[in-house]
Amino acid sequence: MQTNEELKAQIQRELPGLLRADPALRDFVLDLTRNIYADRAQTESRFDRVLDELRRDREDAARRWAEEKAENERRWAEEKAENERKWAENERRWDANGRRWDEEQAESKRLWRESNARFERVHEEIMAQAKKHDRAVGALGARWGLMSERAFRDGLAGILEESFNVEVLRIEDYDDTGEVFGRPEQIELDVIIKNGLLLICELKSSVGKADMYSFERKARFYERRHDRKADRLIVISPMIDPRAAKVAETLGIETYGDSTEVEHI
Repeated sequence: MQTNEELKAQIQRELPGLLRADPALRDFVLDLTRNIYADRAQTESRFDRVLDELRRDREDAARRWAEEKAENERRWAEEKAENERKWAENERRWDANGRRWDEEQAESKRLWRESNARFERVHEEIMAQAKKHDRAVGALGARWGLMSERAFRDGLAGILEESFNVEVLRIEDYDDTGEVFGRPEQIELDVIIKNGLLLICELKSSVGKADMYSFERKARFYERRHDRKADRLIVISPMIDPRAAKVAETLGIETYGDSTEVEHI
Protein backbone atom coordinates (compact mmCIF):
# COMPACT_ATOMS: atom_id res chain seq x y z
CA MET A 1 0.00 0.00 0.00
CA GLN A 2 1.35 3.43 -1.00
CA THR A 3 2.03 6.04 1.56
CA ASN A 4 0.78 9.64 1.25
CA GLU A 5 4.23 10.84 0.28
CA GLU A 6 4.54 8.29 -2.41
CA LEU A 7 1.07 9.13 -3.71
CA LYS A 8 1.88 12.88 -3.85
CA ALA A 9 5.09 12.18 -5.66
CA GLN A 10 3.27 10.04 -8.24
CA ILE A 11 0.60 12.74 -8.77
CA GLN A 12 3.28 15.41 -9.29
CA ARG A 13 4.94 13.22 -11.91
CA GLU A 14 1.83 12.24 -13.84
CA LEU A 15 -0.51 15.24 -13.35
CA PRO A 16 1.05 17.62 -15.94
CA GLY A 17 0.75 14.98 -18.70
CA LEU A 18 -2.78 14.08 -17.69
CA LEU A 19 -3.85 17.73 -17.70
CA ARG A 20 -2.44 18.22 -21.18
CA ALA A 21 -4.05 15.02 -22.46
CA ASP A 22 -7.42 15.23 -20.67
CA PRO A 23 -9.33 18.54 -20.96
CA ALA A 24 -12.04 17.36 -18.63
CA LEU A 25 -9.50 16.63 -15.94
CA ARG A 26 -7.87 20.06 -16.54
CA ASP A 27 -11.24 21.82 -16.12
CA PHE A 28 -11.89 19.80 -12.98
CA VAL A 29 -8.57 20.88 -11.48
CA LEU A 30 -9.10 24.53 -12.50
CA ASP A 31 -12.59 24.52 -11.03
CA LEU A 32 -11.27 22.86 -7.90
CA THR A 33 -8.55 25.58 -7.46
CA ARG A 34 -10.61 28.55 -8.66
CA ASN A 35 -11.08 29.88 -5.14
CA ILE A 36 -7.33 29.82 -4.60
CA TYR A 37 -6.07 31.27 -7.91
CA ALA A 38 -7.66 34.04 -9.95
CA ASP A 39 -8.72 33.21 -13.43
CA ARG A 40 -7.33 34.92 -16.53
CA ALA A 41 -9.99 37.59 -16.66
CA GLN A 42 -9.54 38.41 -13.02
CA THR A 43 -5.77 38.39 -13.45
CA GLU A 44 -5.98 40.68 -16.50
CA SER A 45 -8.42 42.96 -14.70
CA ARG A 46 -6.21 43.12 -11.65
CA PHE A 47 -3.17 43.70 -13.86
CA ASP A 48 -4.99 46.51 -15.64
CA ARG A 49 -5.88 48.05 -12.29
CA VAL A 50 -2.24 47.81 -11.19
CA LEU A 51 -1.14 49.42 -14.47
CA ASP A 52 -3.75 52.14 -14.05
CA GLU A 53 -2.58 52.78 -10.52
CA LEU A 54 1.03 52.86 -11.65
CA ARG A 55 0.12 55.20 -14.52
CA ARG A 56 -1.84 57.47 -12.14
CA ASP A 57 1.02 57.39 -9.67
CA ARG A 58 3.46 58.21 -12.45
CA GLU A 59 1.26 61.02 -13.79
CA ASP A 60 0.75 62.33 -10.26
CA ALA A 61 4.47 62.17 -9.61
CA ALA A 62 5.15 63.91 -12.94
CA ARG A 63 2.56 66.57 -12.11
CA ARG A 64 4.02 67.13 -8.66
CA TRP A 65 7.50 67.22 -10.19
CA ALA A 66 6.36 69.76 -12.81
CA GLU A 67 4.66 71.85 -10.12
CA GLU A 68 7.71 71.73 -7.86
CA LYS A 69 9.97 72.48 -10.84
CA ALA A 70 7.79 75.42 -11.87
CA GLU A 71 7.71 76.66 -8.27
CA ASN A 72 11.45 76.28 -7.93
CA GLU A 73 12.01 78.06 -11.24
CA ARG A 74 9.65 80.85 -10.15
CA ARG A 75 11.46 81.23 -6.82
CA TRP A 76 14.81 81.05 -8.58
CA ALA A 77 13.69 83.71 -11.09
CA GLU A 78 12.45 85.94 -8.26
CA GLU A 79 15.67 85.44 -6.29
CA LYS A 80 17.73 86.09 -9.43
CA ALA A 81 15.76 89.25 -10.19
CA GLU A 82 16.14 90.40 -6.58
CA ASN A 83 19.87 89.66 -6.62
CA GLU A 84 20.24 91.50 -9.94
CA ARG A 85 18.29 94.45 -8.51
CA LYS A 86 20.48 94.50 -5.39
CA TRP A 87 23.60 94.16 -7.53
CA ALA A 88 22.48 97.00 -9.80
CA GLU A 89 21.68 99.11 -6.74
CA ASN A 90 25.09 98.36 -5.27
CA GLU A 91 26.72 99.24 -8.60
CA ARG A 92 24.82 102.54 -8.65
CA ARG A 93 26.02 103.23 -5.11
CA TRP A 94 29.58 102.30 -6.04
CA ASP A 95 29.42 104.50 -9.15
CA ALA A 96 27.95 107.37 -7.12
CA ASN A 97 30.62 106.93 -4.44
CA GLY A 98 33.28 106.73 -7.14
CA ARG A 99 32.00 109.91 -8.78
CA ARG A 100 31.87 111.69 -5.43
CA TRP A 101 35.40 110.50 -4.67
CA ASP A 102 36.64 111.67 -8.09
CA GLU A 103 34.84 115.00 -7.67
CA GLU A 104 36.26 115.45 -4.18
CA GLN A 105 39.75 114.56 -5.40
CA ALA A 106 39.40 116.91 -8.39
CA GLU A 107 38.11 119.69 -6.11
CA SER A 108 40.95 119.10 -3.65
CA LYS A 109 43.49 119.22 -6.49
CA ARG A 110 41.86 122.36 -7.89
CA LEU A 111 41.90 124.06 -4.49
CA TRP A 112 45.49 122.98 -3.98
CA ARG A 113 46.49 124.32 -7.41
CA GLU A 114 44.66 127.59 -6.76
CA SER A 115 46.22 127.88 -3.32
CA ASN A 116 49.63 127.06 -4.72
CA ALA A 117 49.13 129.50 -7.59
CA ARG A 118 48.08 132.24 -5.13
CA PHE A 119 51.10 131.47 -3.01
CA GLU A 120 53.35 131.60 -6.08
CA ARG A 121 51.81 134.92 -7.18
CA VAL A 122 52.19 136.41 -3.72
CA HIS A 123 55.73 135.09 -3.50
CA GLU A 124 56.56 136.48 -6.93
CA GLU A 125 55.01 139.82 -6.03
CA ILE A 126 56.94 139.93 -2.76
CA MET A 127 60.17 138.98 -4.51
CA ALA A 128 59.51 141.51 -7.28
CA GLN A 129 58.89 144.23 -4.71
CA ALA A 130 61.99 143.17 -2.83
CA LYS A 131 64.05 143.28 -6.01
CA LYS A 132 62.63 146.70 -6.90
CA HIS A 133 63.44 147.85 -3.39
CA ASP A 134 66.96 146.45 -3.71
CA ARG A 135 67.39 148.19 -7.06
CA ALA A 136 66.10 151.45 -5.64
CA VAL A 137 68.56 151.16 -2.77
CA GLY A 138 71.24 150.21 -5.30
CA ALA A 139 70.36 153.29 -7.34
CA LEU A 140 70.85 155.46 -4.28
CA GLY A 141 74.11 153.71 -3.56
CA ALA A 142 75.31 154.18 -7.13
CA ARG A 143 74.31 157.81 -7.07
CA TRP A 144 76.26 158.40 -3.88
CA GLY A 145 79.23 156.30 -4.85
CA LEU A 146 78.37 153.28 -2.66
CA MET A 147 77.80 151.05 -5.70
CA SER A 148 79.30 151.32 -9.19
CA GLU A 149 77.09 152.48 -12.03
CA ARG A 150 78.36 149.52 -14.04
CA ALA A 151 77.13 147.02 -11.41
CA PHE A 152 73.74 148.73 -11.29
CA ARG A 153 73.48 148.67 -15.10
CA ASP A 154 74.39 144.96 -15.16
CA GLY A 155 71.62 144.23 -12.65
CA LEU A 156 68.97 145.96 -14.77
CA ALA A 157 70.26 144.23 -17.90
CA GLY A 158 70.02 140.88 -16.15
CA ILE A 159 66.37 141.54 -15.27
CA LEU A 160 65.59 142.38 -18.89
CA GLU A 161 67.26 139.20 -20.13
CA GLU A 162 65.47 137.06 -17.55
CA SER A 163 62.03 138.62 -18.04
CA PHE A 164 61.96 138.77 -21.85
CA ASN A 165 64.43 136.10 -22.93
CA VAL A 166 66.60 138.57 -24.79
CA GLU A 167 70.28 139.50 -24.77
CA VAL A 168 71.33 143.00 -23.82
CA LEU A 169 74.43 143.93 -25.82
CA ARG A 170 76.85 146.61 -24.66
CA ILE A 171 77.93 148.59 -27.74
CA GLU A 172 81.00 150.82 -27.66
CA ASP A 173 81.68 153.21 -30.55
CA TYR A 174 84.15 156.04 -30.80
CA ASP A 175 82.76 159.46 -31.75
CA ASP A 176 85.83 160.90 -33.43
CA THR A 177 84.02 164.04 -34.65
CA GLY A 178 82.58 165.02 -31.25
CA GLU A 179 79.02 164.73 -32.54
CA VAL A 180 77.57 163.66 -29.17
CA PHE A 181 79.56 165.50 -26.51
CA GLY A 182 81.15 168.27 -28.62
CA ARG A 183 84.52 166.52 -28.56
CA PRO A 184 85.83 163.08 -29.56
CA GLU A 185 84.67 160.56 -26.95
CA GLN A 186 83.90 156.87 -26.37
CA ILE A 187 80.15 156.23 -26.78
CA GLU A 188 78.47 153.38 -24.83
CA LEU A 189 74.95 152.09 -25.49
CA ASP A 190 72.85 149.03 -24.65
CA VAL A 191 70.96 147.49 -27.57
CA ILE A 192 68.53 144.62 -27.94
CA ILE A 193 67.96 142.97 -31.33
CA LYS A 194 65.05 140.53 -31.45
CA ASN A 195 62.97 139.31 -34.40
CA GLY A 196 64.43 142.06 -36.58
CA LEU A 197 63.64 144.84 -34.09
CA LEU A 198 66.30 147.22 -32.78
CA LEU A 199 65.85 148.60 -29.27
CA ILE A 200 68.37 151.11 -27.89
CA CYS A 201 68.41 151.30 -24.08
CA GLU A 202 69.84 153.50 -21.34
CA LEU A 203 70.16 151.68 -17.98
CA LYS A 204 71.14 154.07 -15.18
CA SER A 205 70.62 154.55 -11.45
CA SER A 206 69.33 158.09 -12.03
CA VAL A 207 68.54 160.18 -15.10
CA GLY A 208 68.41 163.96 -15.29
CA LYS A 209 67.34 166.29 -18.05
CA ALA A 210 70.85 166.49 -19.55
CA ASP A 211 71.15 162.67 -19.43
CA MET A 212 67.97 162.33 -21.48
CA TYR A 213 69.27 164.69 -24.18
CA SER A 214 72.63 162.89 -24.13
CA PHE A 215 70.93 159.50 -24.60
CA GLU A 216 68.93 160.78 -27.54
CA ARG A 217 72.11 162.11 -29.22
CA LYS A 218 73.95 158.79 -28.60
CA ALA A 219 71.03 156.86 -30.11
CA ARG A 220 70.97 159.04 -33.23
CA PHE A 221 74.76 158.72 -33.52
CA TYR A 222 74.40 154.90 -33.41
CA GLU A 223 71.67 155.01 -36.10
CA ARG A 224 73.83 157.09 -38.45
CA ARG A 225 76.99 155.11 -37.76
CA HIS A 226 75.26 151.75 -38.42
CA ASP A 227 72.75 153.06 -40.96
CA ARG A 228 69.79 151.61 -39.10
CA LYS A 229 66.76 153.22 -37.48
CA ALA A 230 65.91 152.13 -33.91
CA ASP A 231 62.37 150.78 -33.41
CA ARG A 232 62.23 151.90 -29.76
CA LEU A 233 64.29 154.11 -27.46
CA ILE A 234 64.03 153.01 -23.82
CA VAL A 235 65.33 154.54 -20.59
CA ILE A 236 65.14 152.46 -17.41
CA SER A 237 65.92 154.11 -14.11
CA PRO A 238 64.29 154.15 -10.67
CA MET A 239 65.09 157.87 -10.41
CA ILE A 240 64.01 159.91 -13.43
CA ASP A 241 63.85 163.63 -12.89
CA PRO A 242 60.38 165.00 -13.79
CA ARG A 243 61.99 167.44 -16.21
CA ALA A 244 63.83 164.53 -17.84
CA ALA A 245 60.52 162.69 -18.18
CA LYS A 246 59.04 165.64 -20.08
CA VAL A 247 62.05 165.68 -22.40
CA ALA A 248 61.65 161.94 -23.00
CA GLU A 249 57.99 162.41 -23.91
CA THR A 250 58.95 165.13 -26.39
CA LEU A 251 61.70 163.01 -27.95
CA GLY A 252 59.60 159.81 -28.15
CA ILE A 253 61.64 157.95 -25.54
CA GLU A 254 59.94 155.31 -23.36
CA THR A 255 60.72 155.58 -19.65
CA TYR A 256 60.37 152.91 -16.95
CA GLY A 257 61.17 152.88 -13.27
CA ASP A 258 62.18 149.19 -13.30
CA SER A 259 63.19 146.52 -15.80
CA THR A 260 60.10 144.44 -14.94
CA GLU A 261 57.81 147.32 -15.99
CA VAL A 262 59.01 147.33 -19.60
CA GLU A 263 56.21 146.60 -22.04
CA HIS A 264 56.47 143.34 -23.93
CA ILE A 265 59.51 143.26 -26.13
